[in-house]
Amino acid sequence: MKRPHVQTRNLVITGCSSGIGRATANWMKDRGWRVAATARKDEDIARLRDSGFETIHLDVADPASVDAAAEAITTLFDGVIGGVVSNAAYGQSGAIEDLTRSALADQFEVNVIGMQDFANRFIPAMRKQGWGRIVNISSVLGRVSMPYIGAYAATKFAMEALTDALRVEVTGSGIGVSLVEPGPIATEFRKTAVRMARSNLDIQSGRHADYYREEIERREGASMTPRRFTRPPEAVAEKICHALESSRPKRRYKVTPHAYAGAFMSRFAPPALLDRAAAMMVRTGK
Repeated sequence: MKRPHVQTRNLVITGCSSGIGRATANWMKDRGWRVAATARKDEDIARLRDSGFETIHLDVADPASVDAAAEAITTLFDGVIGGVVSNAAYGQSGAIEDLTRSALADQFEVNVIGMQDFANRFIPAMRKQGWGRIVNISSVLGRVSMPYIGAYAATKFAMEALTDALRVEVTGSGIGVSLVEPGPIATEFRKTAVRMARSNLDIQSGRHADYYREEIERREGASMTPRRFTRPPEAVAEKICHALESSRPKRRYKVTPHAYAGAFMSRFAPPALLDRAAAMMVRTGK
């Protein structure tokens, strides 16, 4: 990859404890960026610090934490920031009818509201300096929803809507705004989804209990074995790098065949076909 058209190499990445966030932090640090790596847990902060990163505690669901983190990053970078990568998120699985108001609210608080609140803190500085990059990590599920993961998909649809609007709103400011849409990536996402399912769903009784138990068992097994078409998190980091460094970043970056197929089907497939495809994927566990 050729050297970038970059005004400043100060970068903050949310959700760096593992997976895409950690891979991106490593990738950009190796390319000479000064990376402020954020995480929610103290033990993750300690591991990041031991790896040579400048670290910031951040829980995007907590407004006070967002305030403190934004202030700390502004101080760290002397008010000059080149990029914000919004990666922190989790997936709340479960049938829509089984999700409590609290579970839905928590999903949106982390994946949408906290994400946008945090990024907004740096837009004034980017406008002032006349340059910046905002990269939001969406999903193929931001294009096509699926049964039993509809809450997560809804947050990614919302992220895409906010990102598309923001990109137009900052036209002419020098700020580039991009979406990255991964398909299956080898991360801890499945383990987190299983943990959230156990916490917020009744897996012993109810209309969907049998499915929940079978899916939890399948996901726990799958977390140990890479699935077909699954890509490593570095594949996403490479696309994020282009969005940060290119003089003409793309509006959307797709990663894995699933992401390309999802984008195609969302545009051209009739709703009835999408419903049948989703139902088949649930039955076959794809």
